[in-house]
Amino acid sequence: MTALPGRVTLVGAGPGDPGLLTVRGLRALESADVIVADRLGARGVLDGLAAEGVVLAAEVLDVGKLPGHHAVPQDAINALLVHLAREGKRVVRLKGGDPYVFGRGLEELAACREAGVQVEVVPGITSAISVPAIAGIPVTHRGLATAFTVVTGHDQIRELGGGRDHTVVLLMGIGTLAHAAMTLSRGDRGADCPVAIIEDGHGPGQRVTVGTLATIAHQAALRGVRSPAVVIVGDVVSLSPYAPSAIAEVSPRAAPCDA
Repeated sequence: MTALPGRVTLVGAGPGDPGLLTVRGLRALESADVIVADRLGARGVLDGLAAEGVVLAAEVLDVGKLPGHHAVPQDAINALLVHLAREGKRVVRLKGGDPYVFGRGLEELAACREAGVQVEVVPGITSAISVPAIAGIPVTHRGLATAFTVVTGHDQIRELGGGRDHTVVLLMGIGTLAHAAMTLSRGDRGADCPVAIIEDGHGPGQRVTVGTLATIAHQAALRGVRSPAVVIVGDVVSLSPYAPSAIAEVSPRAAPCDA
């Protein structure tokens, strides 16, 4: 009997804490024949599930990417997903955070569809929101920040508009932190705009460094800040319990009460 065609499910692993994996994502992992996993977020979730006694029968293929070094090129990952699905396997592509937030998820989905492979997406919790949250920093707050932008350290930071009430969340930005801070300080945000760096947000090495656009690069160098880390820029940083008093004095502007 000819095997039924396989399928691919792109699952967002979240920021690395297995407790933040969605129920739908867990069910996909439990029914998978093969899990093609990223390094950040995905590996932490698999290890965490194993530590909690969750047994997954699937074979795990690690295609994890290190900063500056892609263990498996993206085209090869796309081809691997198609190949496994054509063998009739149920494939989970486990990606850190959310597949569609700097995760190249749409590229993988398009490659599968072009090859005639059935594919679906299970969203995940992005570190751009969840990591600031654990440090007490909302990306928006009534009367203080009405919008936020998520960028990477490779994006054109100088093209970002807005002031301190427009939160900037910078992913993969430690290597270019000094340049980003200097560029953002030249705009309406100013050199004294609060900044927070959260390392290893949901991991054992969690650490928060708070400063301003003028000081954060120097502080990060002194503390030996390393990736993975999320950088948050804007007045919302003042709400964090980690913020020093000089920054915490920034308070929400008066706003009308909710109706």
